[in-house]
Amino acid sequence: MSKVYVLLADGFEEIEALTPVDVLRRAGVDTVTVSIMGRKSVNGSHGIIVEADKVLGTDITRDRMTDADMLVLPGGGKGTENLAASEDVAEIAKTFDKEEKYLAAICAAPSVYGRLGLLSGKKATCFPGFEKYLTDAEATGDFVVRDGRFITAKGMGASLDFALELVKVLVSEEKAGELASKIQYR
Repeated sequence: MSKVYVLLADGFEEIEALTPVDVLRRAGVDTVTVSIMGRKSVNGSHGIIVEADKVLGTDITRDRMTDADMLVLPGGGKGTENLAASEDVAEIAKTFDKEEKYLAAICAAPSVYGRLGLLSGKKATCFPGFEKYLTDAEATGDFVVRDGRFITAKGMGASLDFALELVKVLVSEEKAGELASKIQYR
């Protein structure tokens, strides 16, 4: 079974974080939310408080996170700022890249990978205005872009497409189609 870590920081966009968590769990993927805030309760950008499964540095160390197949970063302006300011997040992302694991991000969050130079030479998308942080990447403006191990999405409206793309790469196209059908999507 595949395993995914979804990193949560204060100011995260709730739909962009919880839609992938929900859809991945429906697909049978071991999906773990990890707070980088030093506490389990993480404040969403619209006042929704989410209790993470684990706290980075307390319940899990960044070195132990290499057991996953994918790292997911949700967007949200303040949430992305908090992710980008974290040395732990930078080191986890670099380790996933070095170990050739999947790196996914939505909305403003692809800028975290971009600032680290991980998207260099790749096609990617993000929330309009954050393209300048996709260092040496080709910003497409598409809803969802998969380029090798990198999966990026434009914003909140792309959350379900993004989540189904994660299922496609971790489980199968058939499972993604089955889920889309069950949830009456398109």
